[in-house]
Amino acid sequence: MLPVDAAQLNHNPPPKNAKPVTVEKSGRRPHRYWIVCIITRSSRAPPTVRIVHSGHACNVEEERHTERVYTIREGETLELTCLVTGHPRPQIRWTKTAGSVSDRFQDSSVFNETLHISKIQRHQGGRYYCKAENGLGSPAIKSIRVDVYYLDDPLVTVHQSVGEAKEQFYYERTVFLRCVANSNPPVRYSWHRGRDVLSQGSDKGVEIYEPFFTQGETKILKLKNLRPQDYANYSCIASVRNVCGISDRNIVFKLTNKTASPSIKLLVEDPIVVNPGQTVSLVCITTGGEPNPTLSWVSSSDSLPEKSVVKGGTLTLPAITSDEAGVYSCVASNNVGNPAKKSTTIVVRALKKGRFWITPDPYHNDDNIQIGREVKISCQVEATPPEELIFGWLKNGRAMRSSERMVITQTDPDISPGTTNLDIIDLKFTDFGTYTCVAALKGGGIPEISIDVNISSTTVPPNLTVPRGKSPLVVREGDTVELECLVSGKPKPIILWSRADKEAPMPDGSLQAESYDGVLRIVNVSREMTGSYRCQTSQFNGFNVKPREAVVELIVQYPPSVEPVLLEMRQGLGRPVVMNCRVLRAHPSRVLRYEWRLGNRLLHAGHFDQSDETEYTVKSLNREGWGEYTCDVNNEAGAGRCTFLVTGKAYPPEFYYDTYSPLWQNRPTVYGFKLQWTQMNPNAVDRIVAYRLGIRQTGLQRWWEQEIPVDGTITKGELNTHNLTELIKPAAYEVRLTPITRFGEGDSTIRIITYSGEFHCSFEEEPICMFTQDKNDDFDWTRHSAATRDTKYTPNTGPSDDRSGSKQGFYMYIETSRPRKEGEVARLVSPFFNVVPKNPYGIANPPAYCFSFFFHMYGKHIGTLNAFLRQKGQTAAEGPAWSLSGNQGDRWKQAKVSIHPTASFQVVLEGIRGPGIEGDIAIDDVTLEEGECRDLPPISKHKNTEGGVYP
Repeated sequence: MLPVDAAQLNHNPPPKNAKPVTVEKSGRRPHRYWIVCIITRSSRAPPTVRIVHSGHACNVEEERHTERVYTIREGETLELTCLVTGHPRPQIRWTKTAGSVSDRFQDSSVFNETLHISKIQRHQGGRYYCKAENGLGSPAIKSIRVDVYYLDDPLVTVHQSVGEAKEQFYYERTVFLRCVANSNPPVRYSWHRGRDVLSQGSDKGVEIYEPFFTQGETKILKLKNLRPQDYANYSCIASVRNVCGISDRNIVFKLTNKTASPSIKLLVEDPIVVNPGQTVSLVCITTGGEPNPTLSWVSSSDSLPEKSVVKGGTLTLPAITSDEAGVYSCVASNNVGNPAKKSTTIVVRALKKGRFWITPDPYHNDDNIQIGREVKISCQVEATPPEELIFGWLKNGRAMRSSERMVITQTDPDISPGTTNLDIIDLKFTDFGTYTCVAALKGGGIPEISIDVNISSTTVPPNLTVPRGKSPLVVREGDTVELECLVSGKPKPIILWSRADKEAPMPDGSLQAESYDGVLRIVNVSREMTGSYRCQTSQFNGFNVKPREAVVELIVQYPPSVEPVLLEMRQGLGRPVVMNCRVLRAHPSRVLRYEWRLGNRLLHAGHFDQSDETEYTVKSLNREGWGEYTCDVNNEAGAGRCTFLVTGKAYPPEFYYDTYSPLWQNRPTVYGFKLQWTQMNPNAVDRIVAYRLGIRQTGLQRWWEQEIPVDGTITKGELNTHNLTELIKPAAYEVRLTPITRFGEGDSTIRIITYSGEFHCSFEEEPICMFTQDKNDDFDWTRHSAATRDTKYTPNTGPSDDRSGSKQGFYMYIETSRPRKEGEVARLVSPFFNVVPKNPYGIANPPAYCFSFFFHMYGKHIGTLNAFLRQKGQTAAEGPAWSLSGNQGDRWKQAKVSIHPTASFQVVLEGIRGPGIEGDIAIDDVTLEEGECRDLPPISKHKNTEGGVYP
């Protein structure tokens, strides 16, 4: 990278304000750097952006409205680069949309220039946007549509018409062969019988068509009234015409007179009832089908259990559990007709969740149990299978039978299934005792469940109260709190807790929480948990009466939430500083006290009245006023703090990244660099009096520093320039720049300077890389883009986009419309590049440079394009180093030529107007790099020098 002439800096004495810097290099003698600070005018620029690609693109073409389409094959690497200009350096963001819905874009929403997706998949296609903004004007946005191409293996399925379906294909039957393959772009199909190509009309017994109910380009081969010659091998070839290098895919299906859809048989019962822990084997066999069907197993739970074993048509489930119960299906497929499917249900026997409740006499409005009244005891369990469930009742350990006064009901249709009732009519004193409900399954093998219920004179319905002092309950955020309801009664019921003031989940996420002791414990209580909580009795394991309930109020106190939590305030001496601390939320909020401090020194204190904010002002900032100011806002629960860091530290400088490339200097072992930057918010603090420049070779530890004095006041957007010289090739350097004010050092900015030995210009910026128009020619080259250039008068000439394929990209061209005349010349001259002899007596082996550029010469009146080498000190112009004439077609081509200058030099691009107006010549992407040209294109018949032209 090398654009400007450094001869003036290298040969002229340093200015008065320059100071030498000595830098030691490992293994070398110290070098002296002359530090020169040059202040120029403002150079702020809004962002521009264009997207270029690299990687494995199959094709890049234009859509309407200049949007681009990038085609890539699935599995390749997508790499898009967003080229931006503008100052300050724009921030870049990639996003993606799919249709009208914005993707979350987890794998591709990035904040750097290059978007990289390895092994791209079909679902990652869509429109990608690059957005650049730097606060000047509107953000620059460019988009490109990425189209992912793929072709899956085709699949052939065979069908008969429904009314004619049989186990096998006989004569006078109609058969359909359907071929389908997933693809992008749309696939084309062709059919072969053996080696013969089948097409519509080639065989009276064959039709190839695309019915309305199929999608895309699915092709169906119809064989009418099967003939002996129809029994053959059929090939379906799917093709996307080798787009993206995707080769054709094909599949072969053999049709015989035995071809038939699959049929299967399950060698198991339905349902299968087993005990937990047993090993279950399901056997499925094929009973028909040609070709031989493939067997697979599926489960109603979407996936087979992890420990299941499938071997052929046998599915084995070792040590089965209740969670593995469900429907299991055997599926057979051979692509003929519909797949065959047989299913069976596995039932794993189980008993769980035993519970009871007591119902006092339903005919009297009394919740108590009294002698002479009726009492019902209900017992419920969950059983699998439910039809095997059996109940038994015991009284004080002895079996009971149903009688006129002791009525046992095995199932109650009015309540949940799996429930048994014991009705005690005309309760007597002798009926007091322990009643046991026993649940079992008929088949055995499962432990039975027994539930004891005590009926006595002390059996009383529940009562629920809140202890004194437990509501409202006031706690602080982060504490552990226990909400309590006292419950009495025998038997003691379960307590259910829920929110009473709103439909919201409990702290554990459930809508209801169970408690056996009436206490709800909440750990690390938060402010969102403030509110009313309801406790109520459950009918289960207790009385089946109207639930008792109570409400507990919970109040969570928390310290004030304030803003700003942390704010940096940069200000110069003698200026006012106003700090404002605002309360967002607090509980309690009625008594709030604030304290302003600088470090540990109390500045001001007071109470909030009607306002929710407090303000502190430093009327005139002095050196003692720099530091950390805090405002603590206190209530009973604690304090919230606003922090203000008041400083005179200058903001960091912003390097101007659109700087042209490093400078070639007069010695072959060194190079220079023009460092350019603007100062962020220079007026926010005291005047910047100097910059501290630090420089070190990458990989080394030691920094060499020098202050660069600044005369006068730097304004916002003003461009500062400093030349770094004597940088050793090809080393890279880390440069650190720090502004200095009366406060001291400000924030630093670091960048890396890398030597590449290359100069590149794509004419995207208005300065056109320091190229100039020759003052002695007849007319000038014109900078333009295809998106803005008006070619309505000469539509058959000139490029339709720049060399990268963008209609927004810029290039240079000669406009040959009137008043231009045949033979008139336009010359574009590069900046000087310095070459100095290694000895004062001349160059025995002059250095070589490769000069290359892209050109577009389209139109029937194209004249000549010449490239010259112009060296300092030469009076007579040499012949062109490269030359080409005539129409070269509507496309960009590359030219390369090796040059061997013996002194500082320029390259000149000369366009000569042809015999008519359709003769516009364009150039783009001019490059100069050290060394001989490599990979030279073939020598053109129009070429009369040592270079070449790419076709």
